[in-house]
Amino acid sequence: MEKIKGVYTAIVTPFKADGSINWSQLKKLVDYNIAGGVDGIVPMGTTGENPTLSEEEHKEVIKKTIEFVDARIKVIAGAGSNCTKTAVKFTKFAKSVGADAVLSVNPYYNKPTQEGLFKHFSAIADIGIPVVVYNIKGRTGVNVETKTLIKLAQNKNIVAVKEASGDIGQIMDVIAQKPNDFSVLSGDDNMTYAICCLGGDGVISVASNIVPNRILKMVKFALDDDFENAKKMHYELLPLFKSIFIETNPIPIKSALAMKGLIEENYRLPLSKISAEKREKFKKVLEKLRII
Repeated sequence: MEKIKGVYTAIVTPFKADGSINWSQLKKLVDYNIAGGVDGIVPMGTTGENPTLSEEEHKEVIKKTIEFVDARIKVIAGAGSNCTKTAVKFTKFAKSVGADAVLSVNPYYNKPTQEGLFKHFSAIADIGIPVVVYNIKGRTGVNVETKTLIKLAQNKNIVAVKEASGDIGQIMDVIAQKPNDFSVLSGDDNMTYAICCLGGDGVISVASNIVPNRILKMVKFALDDDFENAKKMHYELLPLFKSIFIETNPIPIKSALAMKGLIEENYRLPLSKISAEKREKFKKVLEKLRII
């Protein structure tokens, strides 16, 4: 796989009112993002509400997304778990149905040591498909430390990190020490501009669900060293970046997509609809940015 760069949308999973997956709306979102110019789609990440899908549904979302994309752009399939055996199983499945790479999150809740993290991701890499490590301490309770990540980056199948640690110092250390063919992707829209300016390679984005063309333009400016135009777009979009996390992701972004008429606003418990007060504030942000 060529080096991962650019904008990859962490796509939501649309549901019908009865809680079943809305396949027609998922296809609509895939086509909308492709038309917006993104470099890839990432199904079954946190934004896809993967904790509430059954194993069969999880696999079907990956398979259908690959079918809907139809080789027009890349698909990085969410295939992580806090059980190494399960993560390996999902990774084998993603490879078998034609995913270009997998996104594998830090094992959550069981809080492994750095040695355990190294062995976990190494076992996944043994499947023989490009692996993107998803480092998000805020949701998992464990951080992939720089020394561990650089050691993992020596594995030819571990090709990138989605950095959502929120620690800009750590991210700079990773960029400074990584191999040239290893990608550092922002995992937080709020930090994409900074990470790209510091030598990162792009973003796995929540915001690009609804404004793919604008996120792509900002990232392209930054990767082309046009930092002034990138900065201008960053600050224009900053109210959106902040608003999509006014409640737990993906509640706000699904609300925004519903306001735009792209999906129905349905979730699976324990997630539920955005509060009326926050919805009204969010709607004003979307209107001001001419998103709706």
